[in-house]
Amino acid sequence: MAHVGYIRVSSIDQNTDRQLADLDCNLVTEVFEEKASAATSKRPKLEECMRFVRKGDTLHVHSIDRLARNLDDLLTLLKKFIGKGVAVQFHKEGLTFTGEDNPFQTLQLQIIGAVAQFERSIIKERQREGIAKAQAKGKHCGRKAKLTPEQAEELRHRATVMGEEKKALAAEYGISRQTLYRVIAESN
Repeated sequence: MAHVGYIRVSSIDQNTDRQLADLDCNLVTEVFEEKASAATSKRPKLEECMRFVRKGDTLHVHSIDRLARNLDDLLTLLKKFIGKGVAVQFHKEGLTFTGEDNPFQTLQLQIIGAVAQFERSIIKERQREGIAKAQAKGKHCGRKAKLTPEQAEELRHRATVMGEEKKALAAEYGISRQTLYRVIAESN
């Protein structure tokens, strides 16, 4: 019976020390550290952890949001781990799911997952509101434009009036052909 840890941070700049300190280091023999957003389905360390654990093992996770971002993802992952006979322990919430046919465990899981999903939707809504307010004040949000308005006008002229090859123009301006076609279409 191994005790395995799974730690995830959303970006390379973030530190895993806080989560690692939360896990009982005397108990945990193997730790899988992920530096990726939970929103992405590609989490190689989680997949490696899934392959590593065996029946009777316990997976230690700092908190539910470190394993999954929404209820569906959480339920899917828990079913996979529990289906392998692996108990999953969330330290921050003080919850352990063992796969026992326990209605209270199921209820707890669904409530906590729903709350986590609700929190995420509130964060997204606040983000949208903040962006809208910034745009109303004339602040630019999002990625910087690849071309200045003058470059875009020159590009349109060279592509449509002069008839220059689009592939060569895209390479010269350091943009994709898709971006070139979008810039040309914006003039119409």
